[in-house]
Amino acid sequence: MAHTRRYDLDWLRVGVFALLIFYHVGMFFVPWGWHIKNDIIYPELRWPMLFVNQWRLPILFVISGMGTYYAYGLRSPGAYAKERLYRLYIPLAFGMLFIVPPQIYIERLATGAFNGSYFDFWPMHAFSGGPYPDGNISWHHLWFLPYLLIFSLILARPFKRLRERPSRIVTWVKNWLSTPWGWLYFCIPLFLYEVLLEPFFNVTHALIGDWFALASFGSLFFFGFLLISAGDVFWEHVRKYRKRNFLMGCFLFASLIFVWYFEDGLARHLVEGALKVVNIWTWIFVLFGYASVWLNKPSALLSYCNRAVYPFYILHQTITVILAYYLMDVDLGLFWEFTLLTVGTFGISWLLYHFLIRPVRLLHPVFGLKRRKSIPVSEPVGK
Repeated sequence: MAHTRRYDLDWLRVGVFALLIFYHVGMFFVPWGWHIKNDIIYPELRWPMLFVNQWRLPILFVISGMGTYYAYGLRSPGAYAKERLYRLYIPLAFGMLFIVPPQIYIERLATGAFNGSYFDFWPMHAFSGGPYPDGNISWHHLWFLPYLLIFSLILARPFKRLRERPSRIVTWVKNWLSTPWGWLYFCIPLFLYEVLLEPFFNVTHALIGDWFALASFGSLFFFGFLLISAGDVFWEHVRKYRKRNFLMGCFLFASLIFVWYFEDGLARHLVEGALKVVNIWTWIFVLFGYASVWLNKPSALLSYCNRAVYPFYILHQTITVILAYYLMDVDLGLFWEFTLLTVGTFGISWLLYHFLIRPVRLLHPVFGLKRRKSIPVSEPVGK
């Protein structure tokens, strides 16, 4: 397949990361556990967040797997592994040292577990007590980076062989995507994970022991590589069935809401698992389909955002938590508090990126920025 840049993948990546900022702002207001909480909780905000939460992380891993296919057109497995270490491990290490500790400090202040200035906390206490939540060592929202790094390194050589010598599995994928419903074969392993792993391994983002998340996200990363391997067959499929899939996705999510009202039990777990994985896969195909039709074109804004998205991802949650700390006991109402947090997070992230990170080349490696050059692929950089 020719190396033609997929601008729709770039737009999806930028859009999903932008959505992540809204999602983390929302976490401040809903009943679910998060680092700090508003003094007033708004349970109704859960519903749009539940809808987004079904597919926002899965599609990021799929897009990352797709980017890996393109990357192998330019690199050997060794060069690719080295590049992944450079662009994932360095920002992760920097983030754990300097970006995440302020979040933990704010949380400790809010709960009364620590008193004093930030300079009293860092570095004397910031890395004490072992892993979070009992201790203060954590990668918090940067958990996506070690997961993506592990998947990239483990699959480096198999992906290279699969790209150079497409095997029977690529033929199967093309055959599946040549039929209206063959794409549902991808849901089978995801459903098995829901049934056999999810009840026993809660998602922790701690890497070690996080078997359900590792299996699910690792498979989605692999699926992304396979879908792009299918070439035009994939893009024709998602465009052709996008309207059907949209209606199907609406029905599936409504069905999930209905099932969630039932008591826990084996029957509910099986039905919920089936609906969940088909719902996830359906919305992923919906987004690829409409993006392929509407967004596969370059723009100066896309070029700017595509480069800024990684620094925004690294910075955003720390900014949100700091701002939220000063709003948690201020009763302005949901609209104004949500607006202030969102505008403040985007605004401060932009100021730091545009006026500090972008012009200072020494900061580029720790924020995952590559040297500016023309590349014909969509980068597999994640959450």
